[in-house]
Amino acid sequence: MATILDGVKTSKDIKNEIKEEVLRITQSGKRAPHLAAILVGENGASKAYVNSKVKDCKEVGFESTLIRMPETTTEEELLAEIKKLNEHETVDGFIVQLPLPKGIDQEKIINAIDPTKDVDGFHPENFGRMALEMEAFLPATPFGIMELLKRYHVDTKGKNCVVIGRSRIVGRPMSILMSSRGTPGDATVTVVHSHTPNIEEYTKNADIVIAALGIPHFLKGEMIKDGAVVIDVGITRVEDDSPKGYHLAGDADYTSCEAKASWITPVPGGVGPMTRAMLMQNTLLAYYRRS
Repeated sequence: MATILDGVKTSKDIKNEIKEEVLRITQSGKRAPHLAAILVGENGASKAYVNSKVKDCKEVGFESTLIRMPETTTEEELLAEIKKLNEHETVDGFIVQLPLPKGIDQEKIINAIDPTKDVDGFHPENFGRMALEMEAFLPATPFGIMELLKRYHVDTKGKNCVVIGRSRIVGRPMSILMSSRGTPGDATVTVVHSHTPNIEEYTKNADIVIAALGIPHFLKGEMIKDGAVVIDVGITRVEDDSPKGYHLAGDADYTSCEAKASWITPVPGGVGPMTRAMLMQNTLLAYYRRS
């Protein structure tokens, strides 16, 4: 029976630590850290996510600015807004909420963000610095997973780690961080993906499985070994007959995996809250690097 890696509790701890730090900053007569977000269009999930970030800022004592832009926004208009935030003296970090409406080149937008304000950690400069084990803003979800492993003292040194999925937001950075020097880290990492035949051949031998592919209940209990650590990054809306009309499902089949794993992250309440907390952490880091 697995022990839960509780993202709700851990994220609250982190936010409380940040809140205390912000209090010290403001009591010394300095301004509070400032996070801005640009939301383009009317994507429901994006709106909910950005609103939760504004709430997090309020909770920890940050200044926050939310810039809403219509679905019809052009690439040029968005780039002009990014330029303003890059040059804004008291904005420490900002995010452009993805996905963006059709007709806007996501790569161009990410590349336009000043890497010193890129608290999402998506800019190629930050990604490259992370890969070279230099100081960088880590993408919030992988950063959150590393923090969970660290705070629960999950042993990763020399362990066989399998990452399912190779996205630039989770899979690829996770593979880099888990194999980096340090604690957590120092693992031997294999990345499997949609073109990997017989994925279970890899997962059955893994001490740690990080599932980040976006297919509900993909990882079954029979695909892992006894005592494996299961980190479930997936979160998919699955339609059902409940009043809400859906429930949230992870990439791991929780019941069968929990019976065999030593540690497991639930969905919801595992990796998700950690992502939000680490965005606050990155903003605090950006503030200190700029002041």
